[in-house]
Amino acid sequence: MYSLKRLFPYCLTLIFSVCYLAPALAATEEVVVYSARKAHLIAPLFDRYTQKTGVKVTLLTDKAGALVQRLLAEGKRTPADLLLTVDAGNLWQAAEQDVLATVDSKQLQQQVPIWLRDPDGRWYGLSKRARTIIYNTERVQPAEISTYADLAQPKWYGRLCLRTSKKVYNQSLVAMMIARYGETRTEDVVRGWVNNLAAAPFSNDTKAIQAVAAGQCDVAIVNTYYFGRLQRKQPDLPIALAWPNAASGGVHVNVSGGGVTRYAKHPQAALRLLEWLASEEAQGEFAELNLEYPVNPEVPAAKQVQAWGSFSEDPMNLSQAGRFQARAVRLMDRVGYR
Repeated sequence: MYSLKRLFPYCLTLIFSVCYLAPALAATEEVVVYSARKAHLIAPLFDRYTQKTGVKVTLLTDKAGALVQRLLAEGKRTPADLLLTVDAGNLWQAAEQDVLATVDSKQLQQQVPIWLRDPDGRWYGLSKRARTIIYNTERVQPAEISTYADLAQPKWYGRLCLRTSKKVYNQSLVAMMIARYGETRTEDVVRGWVNNLAAAPFSNDTKAIQAVAAGQCDVAIVNTYYFGRLQRKQPDLPIALAWPNAASGGVHVNVSGGGVTRYAKHPQAALRLLEWLASEEAQGEFAELNLEYPVNPEVPAAKQVQAWGSFSEDPMNLSQAGRFQARAVRLMDRVGYR
């Protein structure tokens, strides 16, 4: 039988080995993220999370539809633990195709307002993006702008610019209009938009904003962060944001967001990362990187964003953007909105 004295060096070595290896073992914990957000808009946050927790975050980026199809094809073999994408319509589609798990997180329920998350807990908003009206300050008075529907009136003939209807942002806006006003009224409005176009729909919001600044059109419907990015580069452009529908539902607000994948290999680690992204600690940096609005009501927007003014946002649950998306696409096609 070995004496305690002879065993002591071996015990000491074992203790030191465990203490030395523990951080390394913790650092091997990993969360694999499939993201439709561009890497430079999200990777800095993941780097910070890794520094804070030791958890490695592996990022794969692609378009939202391609990522959902990849999750469907991979099934139980998927390495993905977390799906991040933009627009509630995309999040709803992912949930309906059963690639997201239902999670019950009191922390997320406290951090994310109810209308910015899936009623069944499959996805949660992480940043807000207002889709509002932009105008040329040399050609339009702010008081002239009242609602999205007003842009269908004859006074805006030849003065409106839009992004293509193929973009999910416009599909979600029209879907939410259908949910609020019904399909008949919404169709009349969108037909009026098409009649009032000053140019064929643009491929992106930035081009629509530049057209307004150049006087090609007087008003356009865009996401605010596109305006913010252009404002940083060209602060003297004669353009400004207006906040429509103050007395009739509020400004259309969409989200970027995410959910734990159905077959996540590290579901608890993925949920902790999702909770952290919605926390006060991460929300300010997340919104600053993207010039979007924090979903967490305890976190203020970036100073540049705050300078745009306050507005009333539409409190209708964003799951409607997905539920009425197919009808919105058909409606836009019927009235010739391409």
